[in-house]
Amino acid sequence: MKLSGLIAKSDGSIVRGQVSFEDRITALDAVTDVDDHYILPGFVDLQVNGSHSIDVMNASPDLLATLGRHLAREGTTAWMPTAVTAPIEKIAKVHDSIAAAFENSHSDTPADGAAILGMHLEGPFISPFRLGAHPKLNLEPRGDAFERVLAMRALRLITLAPELRGGLDAIRRLTSRGVVVSIGHTNATLDEANAGIDAGARMFTHLFNAMRPLNHRDPGVVAAALAQSPAIPAIIPDGVHVHPAMLRLAFDARGRSGLIVVTDKVALAGTSGSEKIVGRARATIRDGAARLDDGTLAGSIISMLDAVRRMVQTVHVSIGDAAVMAATNPARLIGANDRGCIQIGARADLILLSRTLELKAVFIGGRELN
Repeated sequence: MKLSGLIAKSDGSIVRGQVSFEDRITALDAVTDVDDHYILPGFVDLQVNGSHSIDVMNASPDLLATLGRHLAREGTTAWMPTAVTAPIEKIAKVHDSIAAAFENSHSDTPADGAAILGMHLEGPFISPFRLGAHPKLNLEPRGDAFERVLAMRALRLITLAPELRGGLDAIRRLTSRGVVVSIGHTNATLDEANAGIDAGARMFTHLFNAMRPLNHRDPGVVAAALAQSPAIPAIIPDGVHVHPAMLRLAFDARGRSGLIVVTDKVALAGTSGSEKIVGRARATIRDGAARLDDGTLAGSIISMLDAVRRMVQTVHVSIGDAAVMAATNPARLIGANDRGCIQIGARADLILLSRTLELKAVFIGGRELN
């Protein structure tokens, strides 16, 4: 198959051309007379707690597949089901469902939904001072609970607080096993955050949220995230979790190659707004996000396409740069180097957007979704 249009490259540039593909991209040719739409790599969302009434914490493998189909029709072609703080027995059950769904999504059957890339475990090894909507079931990253998590075969990404006792050793052990460690839900000082990076941490979970705030005399973890380093901050561009001016500040500090867009969406996303249990308590949609009764933010209700639109239309980054942050960077972070980019040999996970950023078509493995 062939598509022509304005192609988003992994360096942020937009070029006129034609993409030829089967299940993978076979050729890229320069063409001047092209269709009037953007061709972007499918989005890769590293933090999805739920959507369309499906909660990752309670979902069977079949329901996770259904959630993946919803995501695909929003332009997301790969994702990480994200488990939150819970008793270790509950986390183990969630892991088993994700592992089964992962195996199913990588079978030989043609995909009609977003591929699962493994589990993101957000907790329980987080700071008691920065729980956000998480229940008070946080643990130190050591002992039997940590050993059980370390052995989880589908674990690919974990959020933890490096300042906790055993935190740096946990980061080293996780990274040696191939798990990406993200600093988040943390009260770390600047020095503690940098020690986490030195130990191997390579991401920051939802920058500015559930972490020690930036202060000119106590820079804290935010200063570590905004500085140039191997660790890339992920950010939620819903206009609620982070003010657009701070989104721009983060982009100016780190650039297109140093920022990842995530949704951190929850089961209330894509619904009419009926209440759901999120983390430690009941949540409803209020003022543009999911919130607990006390007003605590409990996740977003946006899609990755919504996030990209906000980055382009409100933060004023280019569509090419937004595509890098929403597809290329997250894929590279977790080693999925054949995703999130438009180049020969990459998977033909592609989306077409109109010039006004309306979704026109989604291709997964070269197959157009109905």
